[in-house]
Amino acid sequence: MIRLRTPARPGYLRVVRASAWYDLAVTAGFATPWTYALVQDALSSLGRSLGLGTLPEPDPWQTLFANLMGSVVVVWAVLRIVRPLPDHGLFDGIARTLFATWQAYALAHGAPRLLWLFFGVEVAFGVLQLVPWMRGRNADLSGERPLSTASR
Repeated sequence: MIRLRTPARPGYLRVVRASAWYDLAVTAGFATPWTYALVQDALSSLGRSLGLGTLPEPDPWQTLFANLMGSVVVVWAVLRIVRPLPDHGLFDGIARTLFATWQAYALAHGAPRLLWLFFGVEVAFGVLQLVPWMRGRNADLSGERPLSTASR
């Protein structure tokens, strides 16, 4: 079994925390039905003004899933702000890979182009959080010095 090495650089935890602040800022409005209605209107207006398309009118089912996603992401963001750990960056990078995959799927199936703005950030934070783990793995495989001496 291949073991990943924990990224030991202090800058890595700054990336984990920065991605959490981004998530909190972007998703807090999705956490309740009332704030979601405001965010949905704001995003539609932004998309309209930039020529990137508008969001569909919300219905109870869409609102429920937006609220579930918003609630979970807010809790996850607060955890990474209060107690950022390298493992949080690994798991967040994996989650961002999943989010970006589903965003790409939605874009390929006609979602408003406004989604590209969020897709780009997901990919960027995903890469920033996963590459240091892969460097440690590659060092193990090649016999090079790992990023840290703490192995998982």
